[in-house]
Amino acid sequence: MKDLKSRPDTVARNVRNIPRSGIRDFFDIVSSMPDTISLGVGEPGFLTPWHIRDAAMFALEHGATSYTSNLGLQKLREGLSDYVERYFHVRYDPEDQILVTTGVSEGLDLAIRAIVDPGDEVLYHEPCYVSYGPVIRLSHGVPVAVETSPETQFQVTADLLRKKLTPRTRALVLNFPNNPTGAVIERGELEKIADLVIENDLLIISDEIYAELTYEGEHTSIASLPEMQERTLFLHGFSKAWAMTGFRLGYCCGPSRLIAAMTTIHQYTMLCAPTLSQVAGIEALKDPENDVERMRSEYRRHRNFVVHSFEEMGLPCVTPRGAFYAFPHVSNLGLTSKQFALRLLEEERVAVVPGEAFGPCGSGFVRCSYATGFEDLKEAMKRMKRFVQRLR
Repeated sequence: MKDLKSRPDTVARNVRNIPRSGIRDFFDIVSSMPDTISLGVGEPGFLTPWHIRDAAMFALEHGATSYTSNLGLQKLREGLSDYVERYFHVRYDPEDQILVTTGVSEGLDLAIRAIVDPGDEVLYHEPCYVSYGPVIRLSHGVPVAVETSPETQFQVTADLLRKKLTPRTRALVLNFPNNPTGAVIERGELEKIADLVIENDLLIISDEIYAELTYEGEHTSIASLPEMQERTLFLHGFSKAWAMTGFRLGYCCGPSRLIAAMTTIHQYTMLCAPTLSQVAGIEALKDPENDVERMRSEYRRHRNFVVHSFEEMGLPCVTPRGAFYAFPHVSNLGLTSKQFALRLLEEERVAVVPGEAFGPCGSGFVRCSYATGFEDLKEAMKRMKRFVQRLR
């Protein structure tokens, strides 16, 4: 019998061809360096509000440790239906149009696997969250990147998308407010994209995890536009706006036929989202405005400070209008973004993420999360300014 270690095909080809996340590679280095201020991890600097943590502890003490329905707790789905209607202006039936998932990442994976056949093309805009391309490849689809730039405020346009359409295009992934750029998308442009989607009989996967962290104007979900609810899988969750990353609680809303397909995959892989997390989600929805507004107000203050700091350093930066990331351009300093990030880490103990981790068009930029504590943020900007001055 052959030694399996000698066989190159013991790992599936589509897995072998997927590189490790550029973020994780970089933070393997960060974890070994003491006294580092990290502006790299996309995680809120707040603790989960106390009343939410308390609800989870109370549920644990009273034995809420069993499985739930594959779809999720009925009470949570009812609360989500009300919340999405109130905040996003679209109504979903909690009986068969909402699926509770183990984070939005699982929701994305389920959505792609439910709609993509081998060879189908899926458009997504870059710079983008690191999972989009790999998840499409893992489903044997073909990821097609649509580059955005500072000239359009990192906003994808219908014209840019149209240039990448082919007869094999199946779906489009949108993420606004955006990770890593903080970009938002105007309603007028969304309407043009909706027209394009209808005209070409496409589906939309809309990742709106940062929707509540919109600083100017009102967030618009493409699912709320005419004729788009039946074409959209709406992804959202509790990680960012409620500072509940470790709870791993997300949800997907969409047409019942697509939610049923996603549930089929979910029941054979994840089964259900963690019960205690679902109980915490029910509590979070009782008074969402107060919890979210407190954090959003503080992030806005952090955003303004960081953008002003980059201006003083002479680093061009599109003002982020959502999420909690800034994406300054650093290549005018004579370094690549990876060289900049590594030297900043080594010389000043400040961690940022090289922009190419979010796609080739992120080259020359770095992502800085301003969700950390304000005192740490001030010290990080002080150190970065000192570093930039040495490079000039």
